[in-house]
Amino acid sequence: MTAPRRALVVIDVQNEYFTGNLPIEFPPVATSLPNIGRTMDAATAAGIPVVVVQHTAPAGAPIFDKGTPGWDLHPEIARRPHDHHVHKREASVFTGTEFGAWVSAQGIDTLTIVGYMTHNCDVSTVMQASHLGLKAEFLSDATGALPYENAAGRVSAEEIHRAFSVVLHSNFAAVATTDQWLAAVRAGEALPMDNVPMSNRRARETAAGRNA
Repeated sequence: MTAPRRALVVIDVQNEYFTGNLPIEFPPVATSLPNIGRTMDAATAAGIPVVVVQHTAPAGAPIFDKGTPGWDLHPEIARRPHDHHVHKREASVFTGTEFGAWVSAQGIDTLTIVGYMTHNCDVSTVMQASHLGLKAEFLSDATGALPYENAAGRVSAEEIHRAFSVVLHSNFAAVATTDQWLAAVRAGEALPMDNVPMSNRRARETAAGRNA
């Protein structure tokens, strides 16, 4: 197998998720932020293009209002080099941006996703990448979620992150830890992904074992 032609996509690591109105809870930012930094450093050393993504909301919005402290990139991201900077207004990095054209021009076939949020911009980007014929990698300890409660119910950040990670690994992305990704980069190898039938089969077998 040929080595993946990767790009590291650092999604929306902005102050809003640290000191603003959308504090990431799981994994805690004390875990995810250092891992994001590790991926950026390793990618730069390995010659993997680093794409920094920054979300902008409409002027006056309570989150990601351009020019406010919450909109700014976290200093750990801002101080590191990158090869491309994408400004977006929608969840997916592809929508309304030149990102897809840039990926094609660079000959990239695999996107490594880190940053926030697992269940919004990360998953939207992974899904669109899959539909475009690109491979995706989702680093579970370099991403993160926050809790929700609305008319449909309540769910914790950990439940959201775990459920989306399992679903992504079943069909849309290779889900791995930062250490596993670093080892794959060193080896020039792709990360393995699972599939829907086997993911479902294991779950049914586990349930049957509990009920036996």
